[in-house]
Amino acid sequence: MKSVNRFRISFESRSENESFARSLVGAFLLPLDPVVEEVTEVKTAVSEAVSNSVIHGYRGAEGKIYMECEYSEDGRVRIVVRDEGVGIENVEKAMEPLFTTNTDGERSGMGFTVMESFMDRITVTSEPGRGTQVVMMKKLDVGYAQ
Repeated sequence: MKSVNRFRISFESRSENESFARSLVGAFLLPLDPVVEEVTEVKTAVSEAVSNSVIHGYRGAEGKIYMECEYSEDGRVRIVVRDEGVGIENVEKAMEPLFTTNTDGERSGMGFTVMESFMDRITVTSEPGRGTQVVMMKKLDVGYAQ
């Protein structure tokens, strides 16, 4: 993918920064003149990835979330959300619908499922004690407005 534009940013692992990440990605994609529904899907996937970092990666403790986004003229979007939190012991198991490590019953275990349903492809890599990286790809139906 030959990138036309990209950004990289880091922010605190605070739940209120989920809306910041959503808004940032939505605004960043505007030059592509995307369909509103697609932008909503991308923003939702980003919300899930950031929320996973805050809730599961750092378990409410302080930490940084790193996000990068890039797009090409033909509407291919690549988003990376990474943390340096506790990591995931078994990524395959964690990606199963309804699986959650949250024991208080407030989480549905659908975060990765939502990301997969809204994006064309997601790749999750993780190492216990070192963090998790989620790479999401989507091809938008766009009329590049440059």
